[in-house]
Amino acid sequence: MADSEKPRDKRIGRREFLVGGGAAVAAGVLAASIPGTADAAVSSKTYPTSRGYLVYDSRLCLGCQSCMFACSLTHEGVANPSLSRIQIIRDAPSFTKYPYDVVVSVCRQCVSPLCVQVCPTGACHVDEANGNIRRIDQDKCIGCKRCIQSCPHDPHRTIWNPVIKKSSKCDLCESAPYWNEKGGPDGKQACVETCPVKALKLVTKAPLQTDINGYDLNLAPPLPKAKPQGFELPKQEPGKADEKGGN
Repeated sequence: MADSEKPRDKRIGRREFLVGGGAAVAAGVLAASIPGTADAAVSSKTYPTSRGYLVYDSRLCLGCQSCMFACSLTHEGVANPSLSRIQIIRDAPSFTKYPYDVVVSVCRQCVSPLCVQVCPTGACHVDEANGNIRRIDQDKCIGCKRCIQSCPHDPHRTIWNPVIKKSSKCDLCESAPYWNEKGGPDGKQACVETCPVKALKLVTKAPLQTDINGYDLNLAPPLPKAKPQGFELPKQEPGKADEKGGN
């Protein structure tokens, strides 16, 4: 961990938080709560784009929730789907049939991250040392839930951990204490490695940001080429007469 990422000894008090950051945070959250103004709220500031994005194939997904257990195990050390930073919702509220009966919800590593903008302590930040991923430093998190309230997606992709009373979000396994592999945009992700049908994948190009469908891609492997069927005539050597009386 770089020196700039180490937890600060000085903590922001309740009075400092309310007086110093209240107005700016309130404005950001209000704008984020209105779908039509979510993008406008961050138009005045740009952020370096992430080098990694988690995409999925909802039609390929079985809804087995293996990725959720893998996520909570590698990050929290317990098999608790409610603590997973990726959520698989089976039997969506509309009760639609396959292939629309499974909803996959992943952190989008947004190009314009509202969660980063509204955080009063810098806990939710762009980690430039690790591929510009949007992540939460829980040592700096004061549990105000501003990042959760500002997330324009449903369900919110910043989640609340009631055990430690802090927010958390997908970090592409960059900081997963129980993951024995190198994570982050240049490494491996527990959910991707665990999925039995390869319905999750890490890509380096930012998906379309217009709606959630930009992250729902066709990840099915290509079908094998069909082999010719039926009887194959034997090859005849050039100039050789037919044995049945040919000249």
